Amino acid sequence: MRRAASCSRLAPTLALIGGLFLSGIAPGATAQSPELTGTLKKIRDTGVIALGHRAESAPFSFVNAEGRPDGYSVDLCLRVADSIKETLQLPKLQVKWVPVTSADRIDQVTSGKVDLECGTTSATLSRQASVDFSNLIFVDGTGLLVRNDRNVRRIADLANGTVAVTAGTTTEAALRQAFAQRAITATVVTVKNELEGLAAVEAGHFDAYANDRLILIGVARKARDLNALSLVDEDASMEPYALMMRHDPSFRLAVNRSLSALYRSPGIGEIYDR
Repeated sequence: MRRAASCSRLAPTLALIGGLFLSGIAPGATAQSPELTGTLKKIRDTGVIALGHRAESAPFSFVNAEGRPDGYSVDLCLRVADSIKETLQLPKLQVKWVPVTSADRIDQVTSGKVDLECGTTSATLSRQASVDFSNLIFVDGTGLLVRNDRNVRRIADLANGTVAVTAGTTTEAALRQAFAQRAITATVVTVKNELEGLAAVEAGHFDAYANDRLILIGVARKARDLNALSLVDEDASMEPYALMMRHDPSFRLAVNRSLSALYRSPGIGEIYDR
């Protein structure tokens, strides 16, 4: 009880020090407003922030029934946009939505067409050679969607089988590694998107479709017969999601400040529940 009481007395001080460092100001230092460069300057000069979104990656990033981008990652990006609007004092900041796919999302960011990608992109070391990432926003695992009549209950049951993966994702490498670790021989085939993977499994062209587990749950809801499908109760890998952007320390800091503030508020629970 004494220890708890001491911690409670320390909490205000720790919160103050943490807040100072999170805002980039050391105790005793004077806040300064450096000249804007990079992405923040682009946003201020144009009055537009370009957000990339996916079409079929529910519940993270998809187009809803009203034709608007929606989802967990989309909501996070909108909170970031609101924060940048306030920081740059741009009350009329316009959000420009740019559709991206698993195949072109990195190019869309590096080319400058997208300032912040709001999807299901895993932050990997190899990708960091080309782009940058925010703090993690979610952690998922690579799952397998199968037809019940194929009797696939674990990864080992796919020996000599064929598995579909979406092109341009980390799933292909993760799946090949999982097969190699288990000494399993299986064929991995790429498909264009989630709906094509679902259709191929439903038609029996492949033994399984591999993607992130929550993505598979969202895709399966669009199946002709949901009861005919199931998820294998074994993950092939861990997938750490983050918001993707160009190499730009100032913009990354602005994004992470916004996310940090959101994570410390009830707002993140509301977004997650929705």
